[in-house]
Amino acid sequence: MPELPEVEVTRQSVAGQIVGGTIQSIHLGKPLRWPLQTDPLSLVGKTIVSVGRRGKYLLFHLDAGCLLVHLGMSGSLRFARQLPEAGPHDHFTLVTQQGSIRLHDPRRFGAVVYAPGVDHPPATQLLAGLGVEPLSPDFDQTRFVKAMRGKRTSVKQVLLAGKVVVGVGNIYASEVLYLAGIHPASRADRVALTRLRKLHAAIRLVLQEAVAAGGSTLRDFSAPDGSAGHFQTMTKVYGRAGLPCLACGQPVTRFLQGQRATYCCANCQRG
Repeated sequence: MPELPEVEVTRQSVAGQIVGGTIQSIHLGKPLRWPLQTDPLSLVGKTIVSVGRRGKYLLFHLDAGCLLVHLGMSGSLRFARQLPEAGPHDHFTLVTQQGSIRLHDPRRFGAVVYAPGVDHPPATQLLAGLGVEPLSPDFDQTRFVKAMRGKRTSVKQVLLAGKVVVGVGNIYASEVLYLAGIHPASRADRVALTRLRKLHAAIRLVLQEAVAAGGSTLRDFSAPDGSAGHFQTMTKVYGRAGLPCLACGQPVTRFLQGQRATYCCANCQRG
């Protein structure tokens, strides 16, 4: 599933090419997770003024309204001056005089939704409850520690829920907990203060590294130019079950948490 780094890589790749483009046409394929919420013809003539991100949502701000794009479980965007004919897994194509954007989503869990603005429905419903952006100045250590101390579930489950901090997906949760020396099954409210502070720093560091590496490509994700991400080649524990820990040499273990694979070093992660 594309997580925050992959969505941010997509945003950075698309923004410089599509901003300033005026929508000439929109073509819809098979229905996605949520309907567009407007007649596609009503978007023709609108100009894309900026491309932002909130959590895993791309925000295409128009001169009137906003398109919220979610990549779902297997989605990716393509951008080109001219795209080939849409295939069976291409479900949304936006054409401007500067080039075209297309959502490719084999599993159709993604979505493209129009809202009059990010402070209007349905954007308010979709973005409600999202935690702090970890790469923003708002990601304050003191507030993060206080929020974690108020959670009685496992620390990894708190991270994945996205209510305290948004965008720490499954790969990145395993990695940040390893760097902080915290066992993924530890209850969040029982983790030592020093380790929670390390976790705060690790979240920012790992996500920045992942963005710089172009995200992670395990199955479907690729950047809008078709290039793959490389962070999966840099992981310390994720995907390394049975291999020696890079710090202590003990084998990395794998177990399930909430039906998601978790990787850790039980020797290094005792907190």
